[in-house]
Amino acid sequence: MNKVLMKGNEACAEAAIRAGCKSYFGYPITPQNEITAYMSKALPKIDGGVFVQAESEIGAIHMVYGCAGSGVRCMTSSSSPGISLKSEGISYLAGADLPCVIVNVQRGGPGLGTIQPSQADYFQATKAIGHGDLKIPTLAPNSVQEMVDMTVKAFEIAEKYRTPVIILADGLLGQMMEPVSFGEIENNAAQYPYGAYGHGNKRERNIINSLYLDPLKLEEKINERFERYAKIAETEAAAEYDKDATIVVAAYGSTARVARSAVDKARAEGINAGLFRPQTLWPFPVKQLKEATGNAKAVLVSEMSMGQMVDDVKMALEFKLPVEFYGRQGGFVPNPDEILKKIKEISNN
Repeated sequence: MNKVLMKGNEACAEAAIRAGCKSYFGYPITPQNEITAYMSKALPKIDGGVFVQAESEIGAIHMVYGCAGSGVRCMTSSSSPGISLKSEGISYLAGADLPCVIVNVQRGGPGLGTIQPSQADYFQATKAIGHGDLKIPTLAPNSVQEMVDMTVKAFEIAEKYRTPVIILADGLLGQMMEPVSFGEIENNAAQYPYGAYGHGNKRERNIINSLYLDPLKLEEKINERFERYAKIAETEAAAEYDKDATIVVAAYGSTARVARSAVDKARAEGINAGLFRPQTLWPFPVKQLKEATGNAKAVLVSEMSMGQMVDDVKMALEFKLPVEFYGRQGGFVPNPDEILKKIKEISNN
């Protein structure tokens, strides 16, 4: 199968186009600008393709709302503070049950922080992406190839469950170059039957709305939405993991690649370590983590943050195993020897 050398950001954009995304709305911010630049060149060449650089991140996400509401496959992308600005619009999208894909190529924060890579938006993506009772499926790639595969998957999940979907990458993944294959990406995009795109008196009107002034109707709608969330949690949670390890290192995204090297070094030194890599952050892969830790005496979480995934790991394990943390912040990426040192400390206890 032919492969091409591409940046993660560009591979994500190309995968979206091949999957049938014809509309993109965004605003520049480092380190995801290649997505915007790629879309600006590629989409106008496609029949019906639309690229708009909005006046702001706020404008961009509400353009996505309008496009998704008209029944068209669409996406946006940004980086950490830009996603914060989009949070109101994301809540509107969730409240109107509209599918779309939102890519966050994370940078350090809080505030403007740094343009270097980070994983400090885990809480934002999985716990507080917008106001109200809502959840957003969140995918966590760890390679340029997964930037391709998960972009395609994100559109499928979005449309199957009528929800926004987040791809939570980071500056390292967005900027690195690796060989990727686009394989046989199926363009199954079709105008959503519930879109407000004109009915020609051949069907009832479709109304796109997130406002329910009747408390009973709003409660019914939220309950119905959470039934869908339960189905997502049951069927879409995913992870890769080693079995039968006594020390399990839990890491996602770029950090999981570093953790893999640390685990391999630990094994070479006779330590029974294993890697647990969630591919979905919400839903968190609870069943998979329990299987991965069946023989474990401890878990080590490693992230480019102050430990935002730690609570989910502890809760998934029902607080039955000790969970420790090692991370780097400020744009630093943990290196294998740092994680290995922590593995050895746990092993010697």
